[in-house]
Amino acid sequence: MLEIRKKLSSFYPTYVLAIVSIGYVLGELGHYMVGVTSKAMAMDLHYGDIACQLNNTNYYLSDLPVICSDANSSDTCMSLTIDDEPYCEWTYNGLGLDYQILAGPSFIAVFTVVGVIMGYLADKFNRVKMLGICTIIFSIALIVSGGVKEYWHLVLLRMIMAAGESACNPLSTGILSDLFPEEKRALVMSIFNWGIYGGYGIAFPVGRYVPPINAWDLGWRVCYYGAGIVALIFGFLTLFTLWEPERQTIGEDAAQNPDAKKVTIWTVMSEPRVIMLCLAASIRHCGGMCFAYNCDLYYQIYFPDYDLGWWLFAVTIGIGSIGVVVGGIISDKFVGKMGIRSRVIILALSQIIATPFAFGSVYCEPLGAMITLGFSYFFAEMWFGILFAILVEIVPLHVRSTTVGIFLFVMNNIGGNLPIAVEPVSKAIGYRESLYVFYVAFYLLSSLMFLLTIFLMPGNNPQPPAPQKQFNGIDNVVFSNDEVHLPPITSLVHNTKRTNESKRL
Repeated sequence: MLEIRKKLSSFYPTYVLAIVSIGYVLGELGHYMVGVTSKAMAMDLHYGDIACQLNNTNYYLSDLPVICSDANSSDTCMSLTIDDEPYCEWTYNGLGLDYQILAGPSFIAVFTVVGVIMGYLADKFNRVKMLGICTIIFSIALIVSGGVKEYWHLVLLRMIMAAGESACNPLSTGILSDLFPEEKRALVMSIFNWGIYGGYGIAFPVGRYVPPINAWDLGWRVCYYGAGIVALIFGFLTLFTLWEPERQTIGEDAAQNPDAKKVTIWTVMSEPRVIMLCLAASIRHCGGMCFAYNCDLYYQIYFPDYDLGWWLFAVTIGIGSIGVVVGGIISDKFVGKMGIRSRVIILALSQIIATPFAFGSVYCEPLGAMITLGFSYFFAEMWFGILFAILVEIVPLHVRSTTVGIFLFVMNNIGGNLPIAVEPVSKAIGYRESLYVFYVAFYLLSSLMFLLTIFLMPGNNPQPPAPQKQFNGIDNVVFSNDEVHLPPITSLVHNTKRTNESKRL
């Protein structure tokens, strides 16, 4: 029985990683699904912009005498016909300021503020119990979202969902960093943080293909009911099958630093390397969020006669997953030889390589866009896991989760709210051009900032290991500098009485 327990215990860290990662995937599915279901929701709840759109799947754009988007009024839209049959409709397109508020600020404002609170509480209380309760909260919000009747109901539930999901990253990051050693940490963090892209990728087929089935006459609502119920199951698994691990000192904190516990959260957050990391991550996050919120709508508007839902799913889940794993493995491979700086080098290089392919994913026609998007995702998705492996390794144990919470607060407030500027900029210079600015250019800017952060990180100066000596008595090798202090004269006198007593014993 003991042997079975030992064998099962060796799988426990992997089980924890699976449970918290799947829970994170489901939370991010709820987060990003609004971008794919927005058109169906807008038509049902009546919010956002109204535009002229193609409503006939039998025609390609090349077949149309006039493109639907060229019509700027309902009368003009309905007058566009082929063989006296209208091929356009004047209806909600899922975009507009209402959508941008729903997708970004309503979620991010609560997500970031509560995330800081959760990070602080995680340094004080049981992280596993808190994570389980928060997972249950956002799963219930997801389920209730499927029954909304008004736009403001949806906004309110997005805020509750954000409050629950805000616990996932700071709590899970602390739990996983205590369960896994340094040589696996970046890979583990990459797998966990892939939950963002896993949820985002799954949102494409779920949001595109489930609503048209109209199961039980519920349309888009089935997506939220289903995701919420599955998330609820994993919330209970987290609450009742995981336990709080012993907190470990890691990275720089594990080095002999007697002043580590004196370091406050303000000291940590004011370090130049942390500030630069945070700013670079915020810019990179803005680029990623901008594409995530607008990707499906962009391809539907520019290529309405191409069904790219499964392509986007395959690129995000398949190629993005490979990039996540490869980035973690490479980072873990070099960190032992080059120190934490090697993680930043890999982080910067991966984003630099991803930038031109990100440009291609917006510039090219559908086939070229999917190919370049695949290359972009392979390199771009390396970033999140490596970033948080760096962060937990340069932050003292007693403020680790709080630091992650504050870091996410800044990163998500900048990266999550700035994409709202896509709406006015797109009206001024065009939708595609606005993605060049907020998606491609922000990738490039963040990669250059990560590159500068390399010079703020210490190199690896490994100390040679102490020689292994064999002693029959007491090993006093730690007192290696005793020779500089001369012993008192009395210690040189042989005490025959003590020796005789030792012999008798």
